[in-house]
Amino acid sequence: MENLELILPEIFLSLSIMFLLILGVFKKNSALLIYNLTTVTLIILLALLLNLYQVSELSIFNNSYKIDKLATFMKLLTIGSGIFVMLTSSKYIELTKINKMEYPILILSAILGMMVMISSNDLIVFYMGLELQSLALYVLASFNRENLLSTESGLKYFVLSALSSGLLLYGCSLIYGFTETTNFNEILQNSKSGQYGLTFGIVFVLVGLAFKISAVPFHMWAPDVYQGSPTSVTTFFAILPKIAALSVFIRFLYVPFAEMNDQWQLIIIFLSIASMIFGAVAAIGQKNLKRLVAYSSIGHMGYALAGLASGTNQGIQGSISYMAIYLVMNLAFFSCLFMLRRNNEYHENIEDLSGLSKNHPVLSFSLLIILFSLAGIPPLAGFFAKFYVFMAVIEQQMYFLAIIGLLATVVAAFYYLRIIKIIYFDKEKEKFETNHHFGLKITLAISTIFILAYFVYPSWLNQIVSKINII
Repeated sequence: MENLELILPEIFLSLSIMFLLILGVFKKNSALLIYNLTTVTLIILLALLLNLYQVSELSIFNNSYKIDKLATFMKLLTIGSGIFVMLTSSKYIELTKINKMEYPILILSAILGMMVMISSNDLIVFYMGLELQSLALYVLASFNRENLLSTESGLKYFVLSALSSGLLLYGCSLIYGFTETTNFNEILQNSKSGQYGLTFGIVFVLVGLAFKISAVPFHMWAPDVYQGSPTSVTTFFAILPKIAALSVFIRFLYVPFAEMNDQWQLIIIFLSIASMIFGAVAAIGQKNLKRLVAYSSIGHMGYALAGLASGTNQGIQGSISYMAIYLVMNLAFFSCLFMLRRNNEYHENIEDLSGLSKNHPVLSFSLLIILFSLAGIPPLAGFFAKFYVFMAVIEQQMYFLAIIGLLATVVAAFYYLRIIKIIYFDKEKEKFETNHHFGLKITLAISTIFILAYFVYPSWLNQIVSKINII
């Protein structure tokens, strides 16, 4: 049991979940206390992870659990996002009456599952992490039981996610059957090219993972679940599971099957192209902001996958940088969404933004910056995110992928600009409330400044990410 301090964050999180659950059962009206303790737990977790950042690469539990630069960085992104999600949504869950004691515990359980997924170097460990995450997310999606849309979205997510988990498990079984092992490093040694069963196994696992990041054609759940879930849950859905799933994509493709890239590269290219085009086109006709974010996130996952399709370290690093910038943009956007409150009611339709600039100039300016960044307009952070990915793709002479990506960016810019036109040029509506809590204001301020000022010193993220070498 040496090197047990490597999984100290996971142990601490598991014990915290048990403690908070016992506290919630025995102490009445403890919802607010547990919510605040959850935020504190995540901050302590962040500190424990920062302590591990010096570890270059170590494996424990028979090489099935890996602590390396990729794992630590992705966990830091996950936990950091989790803290900001908690800070932004505290008022929302109070007003929508979903501030039950189970809510923050489910979020912690999902984060624990994600941490296991990120560090997994074994098919069984990865599947355990995935199911731990998914079980918590099923409940979170339908947490607002009084709302019919929320119940429907939870059921939809459960049924389709169960199907994808089944396919994924079938893929894992095929890989195990042909290689006689579940460990990623041993799969590499035991796999032989020309094994069609192994190829089928890879395909089934990729289908399951594509579902988790809502890549086309496995995206059908995302718009309904994003719209139906409470906005605080949608914020969580839009960011954190994507980080974990991308980490698994990287580990699964580049550790056991790096030499078989001719067999999976085309699948990733197809998922990338289909997601970029569909995400850009389908978002045009949307009237609900959360549905729009769902289609927008499908497109963004297409760009992240384009980096992975390149088959190089630079491509992987480009995808990781893309995810880091993407999560900041999403946090900023949802922070704006939480500010659209009138008479203790939240508004989430695009027409509700009509003439927002007249009454709320600061919020409008933030939204302008965020939407321009999501569209990839220089010199904002979103431009650099796309630039890193496209550079990696072009270096591998995959011009077709880069051209489609650029065209999809142009199409996507249309619906972002349409929202800006509504904000600045349409007739103003009734004023929104301005008494927002500190957590929401600070999240919006930090993320907007990050997006706006990223171009001043863009190489700092590259310096961090360049230490992540998988191949």
